[in-house]
Amino acid sequence: MRGLKKALFTVVSCAILGGIVFVALWDVPAPSKTTEITIPDSRFQQ
Repeated sequence: MRGLKKALFTVVSCAILGGIVFVALWDVPAPSKTTEITIPDSRFQQ
């Protein structure tokens, strides 16, 4: 049982660290489409 806990801890730790490294190194592409929305004045509280 001790070996199973150690193996499970190792797998979970590697998955978390792998996710952190993936997010840190991922080159997210910038949006390629410009979006412009006109908001009517009636939506703002006075």
